[in-house]
Amino acid sequence: MRYAVIMAGGSGTRLWPMSRESQPKQLIPFIGGKSLVQIAAQRLEGLVPAAQRYICASNKQEALMRKALPELGSNQFHGEPCGRDTLNAVGFSAAILAKTDPDAVIAVFTADHIIEPIPEFLKIVDQGYRIAEQNPDTLVTFGIAPTQATTAYGYLQLGRALSGGAHIVDQFKEKPAQDTAETYFKAGPTRYLWNSGMFVWRAKTLLDCIRRYQPENFAILEKIAAAWGSPRQAEVLNALYPTLKKISVDFAVMEPASRDNTVKVAAVPMPLQWLDVGSWPSFAMTCPQDAHQNATGEGKSLLLRSENMLVASNDPNHLVVTVGCKNLIVIHTPEATLICPADQAEAVKEVQKLVTEKFGTNYV
Repeated sequence: MRYAVIMAGGSGTRLWPMSRESQPKQLIPFIGGKSLVQIAAQRLEGLVPAAQRYICASNKQEALMRKALPELGSNQFHGEPCGRDTLNAVGFSAAILAKTDPDAVIAVFTADHIIEPIPEFLKIVDQGYRIAEQNPDTLVTFGIAPTQATTAYGYLQLGRALSGGAHIVDQFKEKPAQDTAETYFKAGPTRYLWNSGMFVWRAKTLLDCIRRYQPENFAILEKIAAAWGSPRQAEVLNALYPTLKKISVDFAVMEPASRDNTVKVAAVPMPLQWLDVGSWPSFAMTCPQDAHQNATGEGKSLLLRSENMLVASNDPNHLVVTVGCKNLIVIHTPEATLICPADQAEAVKEVQKLVTEKFGTNYV
């Protein structure tokens, strides 16, 4: 049977001060009044029945997730006691689903993406499902044509062509050095694609890869799954999950699998409009812009003789005004305001630690 799991456990530190522990980025209704997790769930309509869609996120966010997604059934939220990176999030959900459906085929999505057009997206993901269903030893990923030589994403080196435009992945290189990324980018999208962070695989195949490549993590996930649905479910989960080695699925499974003759990695190109909303500059790309390239998100603002600005506020009673400003990010909330040059947006992820050290946890 087909399932979908949306990973929604990110902390969103680069989207501070709107993204906070009490309301991380995937729950902020800052894109046309909808949150990223709502957009991710709605995007799956017509692909997987609502009863077979799951959310994997922090236990602390369960009430907020259920409020955002009232269609979630009682067993459709996989709550993590703490974040242990993506290997354990996908392994956790796969182990639970495989317990009741040994033939489960799971598509994994993240609550970070804006993807258009949706009908084409659904066709491409359906192709990924069919590849995994027809080739039990294959892990499927979706590739995006690179638009720059960034080190922020993994790269897929395309090999032998498969039916429907898919390719065997000769090498999966997660977040390469800058010079390597430049080499990949220059080679073009017929040779290298970005890894989108979306996958399809049989639960058994993924779990077997974890067993072989990360046996300690597998042993813990196996114990958690064994207790799932029993009176000891919460006790075992809370005791064992924090002991899992923290590692991404890209480093832990996809890289070694691309070098392993017993399993295949296949890439399905996804030539769509794809945006990973992980920073304020990427958020700006979702906002309406005026003739001076000023992007305005939610909230009231007035930008006079200003250019290349991003201004957003989630305080309905607050007006943000800029005069003669250029290339700035201005984000206002009732508790904190961020102002920084657009080219220093990556530094925002350092802010939470510094704010906590100086002012405590009230602002993070």
